[in-house]
Amino acid sequence: MPTALIIGASRGIGLELVRQYLADGWRVIATARSEADCKRLAGMRAHSYQLDVTSADSIAALGWNLDGEMIDATFLNAGQFGPRHDGFPTQQEFDTVMHTNVLAAMRLLPLIAPMAETVRGKIAVLSSVMGSIGQRGGANATLYRASKAALNSVLMDSAISYGPKGVTCIAFHPGWVKTDMGGSGAEIEVDVSVRGLRATLAKAGPEANGTFLNYDGTPIPW
Repeated sequence: MPTALIIGASRGIGLELVRQYLADGWRVIATARSEADCKRLAGMRAHSYQLDVTSADSIAALGWNLDGEMIDATFLNAGQFGPRHDGFPTQQEFDTVMHTNVLAAMRLLPLIAPMAETVRGKIAVLSSVMGSIGQRGGANATLYRASKAALNSVLMDSAISYGPKGVTCIAFHPGWVKTDMGGSGAEIEVDVSVRGLRATLAKAGPEANGTFLNYDGTPIPW
């Protein structure tokens, strides 16, 4: 039975990833920040762990709990949009977004990658087309854009480090999805995005290592 690890599974895309992988017969390990959300995930028959991605101690505890696991598919989904205004971000706003969207990945990817090596697993980080420098369509949400561009850089570092060891690392744009972050005016339903993400990751071979893809597999410029 293959194993999927979903980081940030309390709602939206992360929760739908848990649902779909479980429905397809996968063993699922899922994290959430609150105890209540972990209980909900456990009720779905996922193996749940409480995780605060902004805490080094919490990430270290997750590593201890996952010791010896072999992970076939990982999604790093935890993220923060940050301020909705286009003024100067406060220090707290900057720290919250960058710690959640960037530093967490810098800490988690080296922890997870060795668990994927023995099964030639695949690791996906949920980025955004808003982090693309080559396909920049606006200048709003500058802090979120900067954080996703930085996340893409972290993903590429992981692709270079772990690709030769058999791990395929991909940055994904999930689409403009009808979630709490995407809002009701978004373009696609969460189940459509997740089906696309899963299908694209499943089809990805070693040649996809270090790529930036739309949920449907279309390449996106860095």
